[in-house]
Amino acid sequence: MMYGESSHRPPRISHVSNSTGDIGSDFGSSSDFANFANYTVTVPPTPDNNPATVQIVLRDESGSSCKDDESDQTDLRIGEEDDALLDKISQPLTRIVKISPIIMALYRVLIFVRIASLCLFLLWRVRNPNNKAIWLWFLSVICEIWFAFSWLIDQIPRLFPVNHGTDIEALEAKFELPNPNNPTGKSDLPGIDVFVSTADAEKEPPLVTANTILSILSVDYPIEKLSCYISDDGGSLLTFEAMAEAASFAKIWVPFCKKHKIEPRNPESYFGLKKDPYKNKVRHDFVRERRYVKRGYEEFKVRVNSLSHSIRRRSDAFNSKDEIKALEKWKNWKLNDQDEESRPSIVAPKATWMSDGTQWPGTWSVPCTNHSKGDHASIIQVLLDPPRDEPVKGRGGAGYALDFEEVDIRLPMLVYVSREKRPGYEHNKKAGAMNALVRASAIMSNGPFILNLDCDHYVYNSRSFRHGICFMMDRDGDRVCYVQFPQRFEGIDPSDRYANNNTVFFDINLRALDGIQGPMYVGTGCLFRRTALYGFDPPDVFVDVDRSGCCGCCFPRKRKCNSATVATEPEYYIDVEDDDDTAGLIPKLFGSSSMLVKSVKLAAYQGRPLSTVQSSGPGRPVRPPGSLTGGREPLDYATVSEAVNVVSCWYEDKTEWGNSVGWVYGSVTEDVVTGYRMHEKGWRSFYCVTEPDAFRGTAPINLTDRLHQVLRWATGSVEIFFSRNNAALAGRKLKLLQRIAYLNVGIYPFTSIFILTYCFLPPLSLFTGQFVVDSLKPAFLVYLLTISLSLCGLAVLEVKWSGISLEEWWRNEQFWLIGGTSAHLVAVLQGLLKVIAGVEISFTLTSKSSGDEEDDDFADLYLFKWTSLMIPPLTIIILNIVAILFAFCRTVFSDNPQWSNLVGGTFFAVWVLVHMYPFAKGLMGRTGKTPTVVYVWSGLIAICLSLLYVTIKNSEIAGGSFQFT
Repeated sequence: MMYGESSHRPPRISHVSNSTGDIGSDFGSSSDFANFANYTVTVPPTPDNNPATVQIVLRDESGSSCKDDESDQTDLRIGEEDDALLDKISQPLTRIVKISPIIMALYRVLIFVRIASLCLFLLWRVRNPNNKAIWLWFLSVICEIWFAFSWLIDQIPRLFPVNHGTDIEALEAKFELPNPNNPTGKSDLPGIDVFVSTADAEKEPPLVTANTILSILSVDYPIEKLSCYISDDGGSLLTFEAMAEAASFAKIWVPFCKKHKIEPRNPESYFGLKKDPYKNKVRHDFVRERRYVKRGYEEFKVRVNSLSHSIRRRSDAFNSKDEIKALEKWKNWKLNDQDEESRPSIVAPKATWMSDGTQWPGTWSVPCTNHSKGDHASIIQVLLDPPRDEPVKGRGGAGYALDFEEVDIRLPMLVYVSREKRPGYEHNKKAGAMNALVRASAIMSNGPFILNLDCDHYVYNSRSFRHGICFMMDRDGDRVCYVQFPQRFEGIDPSDRYANNNTVFFDINLRALDGIQGPMYVGTGCLFRRTALYGFDPPDVFVDVDRSGCCGCCFPRKRKCNSATVATEPEYYIDVEDDDDTAGLIPKLFGSSSMLVKSVKLAAYQGRPLSTVQSSGPGRPVRPPGSLTGGREPLDYATVSEAVNVVSCWYEDKTEWGNSVGWVYGSVTEDVVTGYRMHEKGWRSFYCVTEPDAFRGTAPINLTDRLHQVLRWATGSVEIFFSRNNAALAGRKLKLLQRIAYLNVGIYPFTSIFILTYCFLPPLSLFTGQFVVDSLKPAFLVYLLTISLSLCGLAVLEVKWSGISLEEWWRNEQFWLIGGTSAHLVAVLQGLLKVIAGVEISFTLTSKSSGDEEDDDFADLYLFKWTSLMIPPLTIIILNIVAILFAFCRTVFSDNPQWSNLVGGTFFAVWVLVHMYPFAKGLMGRTGKTPTVVYVWSGLIAICLSLLYVTIKNSEIAGGSFQFT
């Protein structure tokens, strides 16, 4: 909040840029920013930034000191606490939690058994065609070969799953407790900049975003090392004022959480917990303070929910005044009979007004030129000032509703950012917004690590930031580009009908990749190394090109540099003033901002592991302990002005932003591509699973929304397949199994073509009376049984080592078929249209708002919204049901019934229908609200069965009989 304003009044805009690059501001003088700061790195004057040799001086009981070589005069007494501290300091920050070797051995054996069974089965199928229905046999064999290939590239990367654990107590001992390397005990942890993105205040309610912001501001991490940036890509005043309200409420919420160790620290989730809130709470004032804060939160919710109405009323009042003024000007012009050219407009623009009586520079409720979603100025507003370096205690005692006398009431810096948008510029959606935040944060706080969250994903575990930093600060942590946390969701129906939790992907696939080169980046809940986002290579990678040999000129081989060839500093640590060639490349990479370029070197230094953790070696720079415990420099007017400059729409022109720097442009799934580019350079990522969950969010539980979500992901995968980001084109730094996993990302949507074909084979078989094989021979049944049992065995073992339930695994299998016959198929068609005809694909945001029926948490689950994606699955269901009835009737009345063909076709038709059950259930809606079409189909089926019964009875009367052959 700006100084001198009430706690419930939104602050004024600090900086607004226009398209010409001029910066207009009502920012205060530089003295107003004494609390704004950037990190000051204190580096001891030692050679090559290495820590000086520590001379241990021991004291005897009299207090006199003696040197190390005078041990015969020293009585060394080390307490148990010092012993424990030294032991913690020497411990690694991460560890591998082994999976049972027996389970993994059985798992790998079953994989190879199934591979062998599939090979023998396909060989048998090719050698034994069904000459009676060669077309049916040919289609089925082609589909089965593709299914085997698809399963193989999905299963092979799962051979080496691992679980990683963290030791945050060791992290605290190394970086935050007094020790020989840090006598003051001030936090030596690196800074973290948190990015929260939102784009539409209607589909992403500001109250949800505000709760996410409050959970971030109250995390258990050094306050002075934390900064939060909210990106409003829609430029909405509603979002801006909601964030201002959140900043005001944070002044009581954050200290309350820290005093009473509240979990989770999202107020909506905390006050909605069904468990006893007073369990394990021992402070006598907890009940009173909780009641006060809950009442404050209810008032906060009312204010946020009423902001839309308040803004509309305020704007109408100001616009009415402007209309009156415009009418008076027009009347004066008419009376004075002035020239027609100077005639004033009688219609005033329908502006959106802020509470201080100024027009909102972003998007207006009634869009117009310079004030629409694709055409507005850039806005930066610091809602919460950067905190002081020293703790600030609150007030308490008699007369105060909240006693914060023993609580540090400082708050992390909170910044609202809305980048400039103008017609004619490509804004690149979420990736462009993230890159704008990268540049603005580099100038304002420059945390060496960046955590990005969607607006509906809040911090569920207040210590999750520490878990992530353990991977970055551990030995060889400088090779880690990002730490991915699993996505966990709330509000999912208990049966998880449409596999919204994606547990197979998050708990099986990503855990398995953690044992290779690391998990993929999945868009949210990811802690990045800033220099990795800048496009630099990790230390000690293949950097030397060997062109020797007969094919060296065409196929150069990259080899690892030895200590004599590795530079003493990585590429991003080269001093620009000392290297003219590098200085010429800097504008092409990062743009024209000199402050942004200078921040790169500082961020690289702050993100290094401590020299006490990782020994310094050639090309592996470290930082000395205590180098991040210094004070902070003030943030002046010029710095904030430069931050506005770098979020302008023209800044990225003729730079590498979106190509080799920052989030990658050109794909709907920019997250996967961004992570792929880092792995391709040789970086390593880690998967961090915490208990309790690190973050939680929301997911669409409605069938239509779920299908559209899957369609967006699959379309991005098709784009990847037809782009230079196809893993088949990757360099040698990408490991083989990691390459296969990325190949599967681009290939899996094409499986939909074969799934759709295979789902139509049972009806075709039943209608024609033929089957994919000549007859149900024992060899066919043995192969089928072996393949099925091996798949079931793999499922059981995956459930064992991943921790998911068998029901979750089965739901994933069901939705694999549903998505494959609907969204994935359309994604392939859209991807081909984009590649061949250049047709661009646009998607709408998934709504984060809940259903209208407040008394039912899962009301949206039963909401039926028609979409064309439902046509193929619905057709498959109807055809398979009708085919079963038709084939059964025909076989019953046949003089020479072919029961083997009926059994085979019916078995596969039932297999399809069982997988389609969640889709069919979604069409039926809520129990008690069954659509009329269900009754119609039920009546038709009942009539068919009745006619069948009458026919059989008549056949028996006539002397006929039924025999199975």
